[in-house]
Amino acid sequence: MKERKDTFKTDSEIEIQRIYSPVDQINEVPGEYPFTRGVHAHGYRSRLWTMRQYAGFSTAEASNERYHYLLQQGTTGLSVAFDLPTQIGYDSDHELSEGEVGKVGVAIDSIRDMERLFKGITLQNISTSMTINATGFILLAFYTALAKRQGADLSKISGTIQNDILKEYIARGTYIYPPKPSMKIITDIFEYCSKELPKWNTISISGYHIREAGSSAAQELAFTLANGKAYLQAAISKGLDINVFAKRLSFFFNAHNNFFEEIAKFRAARRMWAKITQQLGATEARAQMLRFHTQTGGSTLTAQQPQNNIARVTMQALAAVLGGTQSLHTNGYDEALSLPTEEAAKLALRTQQLIAYETGVTDTVDPLAGSYFIENLTNQLEEAAWKYIEKIEVMGGAVAAVEAGYMQTEIANAAYQYQKDIESKEKVIVGVNDFVEDEKKAQGVFKIDDSIRQVQIEKLQKLKAERDNDAVKILLEELKTKAQNDENIMPTVINAVDKEATLGEIADVLRGVYGEYEG
Repeated sequence: MKERKDTFKTDSEIEIQRIYSPVDQINEVPGEYPFTRGVHAHGYRSRLWTMRQYAGFSTAEASNERYHYLLQQGTTGLSVAFDLPTQIGYDSDHELSEGEVGKVGVAIDSIRDMERLFKGITLQNISTSMTINATGFILLAFYTALAKRQGADLSKISGTIQNDILKEYIARGTYIYPPKPSMKIITDIFEYCSKELPKWNTISISGYHIREAGSSAAQELAFTLANGKAYLQAAISKGLDINVFAKRLSFFFNAHNNFFEEIAKFRAARRMWAKITQQLGATEARAQMLRFHTQTGGSTLTAQQPQNNIARVTMQALAAVLGGTQSLHTNGYDEALSLPTEEAAKLALRTQQLIAYETGVTDTVDPLAGSYFIENLTNQLEEAAWKYIEKIEVMGGAVAAVEAGYMQTEIANAAYQYQKDIESKEKVIVGVNDFVEDEKKAQGVFKIDDSIRQVQIEKLQKLKAERDNDAVKILLEELKTKAQNDENIMPTVINAVDKEATLGEIADVLRGVYGEYEG
């Protein structure tokens, strides 16, 4: 692969080698099993990470404006946040949606909203990540149907749906159906995409939310990989080829405050995943590689002295880059107060660009390899994570561990200890429990208008008056039959959304078949 420059040099004109590998410390090289030092031989010398900014709020039109703004500022991939009703399968006119429409992300009820969200954006030319789980299959259907309407070559469509339902039971709570049918939907997506959307990452196995719920770095690593192993096993049980579908799995990790531990965590994750996939039969290198997106730690942001968050985000982003991330989102410094303002979003993106183009850390692969500290910490994190995974295996795997509440309890205990350490000042949080100041009222906070729900309701009323309701009814009945017969539901869901069935209508059909999970 051609590198970005013929030579890489420091400010003192010292030429930087592609890799540094003291023989007496580590004999591994980037791009080769077990990938501790990276999944690509040339690292960022050939291609920088995808710079994403996570955005979505109020209506599709408002979010579309933000996306165009971010693209103009140099964002190389979009990352979509959805509101709570969209995440749990309710249209904006449902009574349980009141007060939540457009609040923590964009409201998407139908393919018409999806068209508004991506107006002026050619899906074939952009990589899109969608943070969506229980209804991930519906949002993927919206995206696929829209790509078809744009005349796209589906074999060239790229992006990711999070689609990691196990961590919803563990950490976030935006699940709908019980674990077993939810796993079945996920393997339906694997199967469909392996044939129709070969460049689409069908799942982003998320440690991010596990960490946000209060886990330690070792727990984030262990529980995320245990969930990943469960998805592999479910797909293999369905008869899918691990050397095909495992290439389209990606991961989503948190970049927290402990700088060197985070770097070691990313290195250990690659090595552990390579071993897990090999043990389950993966023989091709690309099926053994752990590729991951990183987001800086939302829970580390403070409402007190919010400008301190600029420094926090910078250090976390640098850890992700030194750890070899393939994609990165940096949080806005004001996100502890509200959705990020345009100014904060731009500064967050500029932080990535500064790291990429001004620091020199991208000029060699795995620059901290060989550090006694980093290598030791990588080994220790791996050892701690394997101990958790072994316990989960004894319980019968990740699904059984979730149903038993094991991971939830471990995370709660870790979060409790973390908070105790803050309260005792064993752990200092600048501006919160030390170096505090009298606070002024926050200025320029981004707010969402509560009238958004009525706007969405009017759109839904217009849609239902104009669409072919008979065609929608037939396809929803077909979806019910396929779900009951344990057939792959994805083709029918795509046809249904193209005929303008709503997200809530599709989710409700499956509620009738699978029931709802009472955690």
